[in-house]
Amino acid sequence: MTRRRTVPPGRERPASWAAVSKPLRAPRPETVPVGRPVSHGPRLARIGVWTALAAGPLALAVALAAPAGSAAQAAPAPTPSSSRVQADPAGTAAYFVELWLRADASAADSLVGAAVRRMAPQAELPSRSGEAGSPASVLVTPLRTVFLPGGGWTVTVAAVTDERRAPSPGGSDQAVVQPVARYFAVNGTGGQDDGPLVVTGSPAEVAAPEAAQTSPSVFGRAVPSTGSLAVSLTEFLRTYLAGPDGQGAGVERYLSPGVRLSAPTAAVYTRVEVKDVAADAEAAAGTAVPADGSRARVRVRVEGSDAAGTRWPLEYRLTVTARAGRWEISALETGSPAPASVGAASPTAPSTVTSGGTR
Repeated sequence: MTRRRTVPPGRERPASWAAVSKPLRAPRPETVPVGRPVSHGPRLARIGVWTALAAGPLALAVALAAPAGSAAQAAPAPTPSSSRVQADPAGTAAYFVELWLRADASAADSLVGAAVRRMAPQAELPSRSGEAGSPASVLVTPLRTVFLPGGGWTVTVAAVTDERRAPSPGGSDQAVVQPVARYFAVNGTGGQDDGPLVVTGSPAEVAAPEAAQTSPSVFGRAVPSTGSLAVSLTEFLRTYLAGPDGQGAGVERYLSPGVRLSAPTAAVYTRVEVKDVAADAEAAAGTAVPADGSRARVRVRVEGSDAAGTRWPLEYRLTVTARAGRWEISALETGSPAPASVGAASPTAPSTVTSGGTR
């Protein structure tokens, strides 16, 4: 039996409410179809953005709360090339050979002998006879340095000395002094980290170092002696080798614009003869002057005679340029760095300077 609820008078529902038989908004389904995957991308993106925004103030707070000071960082380990600087022993070896050639075991306490002992405590000094004295002049030059494992090194030194030789049979009774070229190998150790060097013993006399094989010459085109190029080179070299008291001051008329050249002052030749001229370009091998701007490298073999009558064979390498119907000297090759370009000088470009025979 169903109990009916009695509504007090005055609280009855309006009749319009009873006419509404369904809700105004359909309820949201509580289940999702299984066949379609659920995407959480937007939700994860929102979480990441909020996390990044929250981490900024948190990191600032941690930085402010941390004590002031700089954290010590470990220095990078030095590489062997930067921490172990090897001193060059070439000069020490050359100086040691010069002192050793002048020293005498009978005067070991002399200044020269003491200097040898300081550089090489274990070195033995030469023992000279009564007639043979120290060389009158010694010229030494280091040629090659080889560094050995364990900090050792070997330097090959060339020495030119004036040696007194016995008179030849049937000749004069006086001894003859002749220049002699000798070669020594000096062994030593030390020099790491730019430290001191020490010679470990007497030098060893060795043979002359082997020379490298010569490569084929680039000057394969003969220049005729009666051609304009050979004539210009002959006039230039005669002026160039005449010295400052002769015609050496007039070399400018043979040079390209912007090139300056100073004649050598030590050697003055009374006669200069061009023996041979060869070029690396076909344009220089003719008798006529080619078009303006044509360039070539030439090798000139010269024989110069000084006031004493000594004839000196010389060899020059030059760069020549054709301009206005004649050949001009653009460069004299001496081993100095060459300029970037050779040509006419302009108000804004510096001139090519060649001083004392060097470019």
